Amino acid sequence: MRRFAAGDFTLADLVERKCEAVTAILPARETAVTIGGVIDALATLRDGGLIDRMVVIDADSSDGTAAVAVGRGAEVLSETALMPELGPVLGKGDAMYRALAATDGEIVVFLDTDSHAFDPAFALGLLGPLISDPSIGFVKAAYDRPFAAGEQVVPHGGGRVNELVARPLLNLFFPALAVCRQPLAGEVAGRRDLLETLPFPVGYGVEIANLIDAHTALGGEGLAQVEVGSRHNSHQPLRELAPMAYAVIATVMARADLETVRDPAGKILLPALDGVEERQVPLLERPP
Repeated sequence: MRRFAAGDFTLADLVERKCEAVTAILPARETAVTIGGVIDALATLRDGGLIDRMVVIDADSSDGTAAVAVGRGAEVLSETALMPELGPVLGKGDAMYRALAATDGEIVVFLDTDSHAFDPAFALGLLGPLISDPSIGFVKAAYDRPFAAGEQVVPHGGGRVNELVARPLLNLFFPALAVCRQPLAGEVAGRRDLLETLPFPVGYGVEIANLIDAHTALGGEGLAQVEVGSRHNSHQPLRELAPMAYAVIATVMARADLETVRDPAGKILLPALDGVEERQVPLLERPP
């Protein structure tokens, strides 16, 4: 897996080199507080000629996310209107899959919309290797994840599922990918002709699945990670990380050819004060 830094690329140089259309896809769920800053940052790259189309895929958010995005000049699509023949949207990966089918552009960059103080270097860095080197087909963002607990900030305390689940699994079963700093990063870019050949888990497993499957298709030299600084976002309560970890483990085990329960409806049992809570964690994968 090749390594770059966002500082290796400039907007002017990439625009001069660019010969393919670039689409930015921004999955969004209840991110009205942060999405405006993300769109404003990306607008500098759109206005500069690097990004051709910027599409927000809204999960019918109730907090006004879509209105904020429209007000900032982004194109907004409701995820429920995309490929309705597939039924209800089952998670982020499902929204990404449908968004890929509903958009164009030979190069696609997916960016999360819950980041505070979003830096356009995230998108610039992700697009740099793809525009500069045709042998690279898939790029992951690499960054520090500070963890804020009240007034205290732990510099590298974020990314708990990344460090405690994804990284050990990659070391065990896909050691060539153990060098990836943020295997669960939602900030990723790839060539459409590759992405359309990959299956997409509908939920939390999508990021690590795309990473493993892209490596299987392209090998280490076809993948890159780009240092883009730090990512600041709100953190989920520890209890809410169990379903995410469950999906990540199931996704990796399936790709390591290990026997596992593959009920597409998936469920996890969580202890609760009044008994046990059963949480649905869909494990279905959309085909290429």
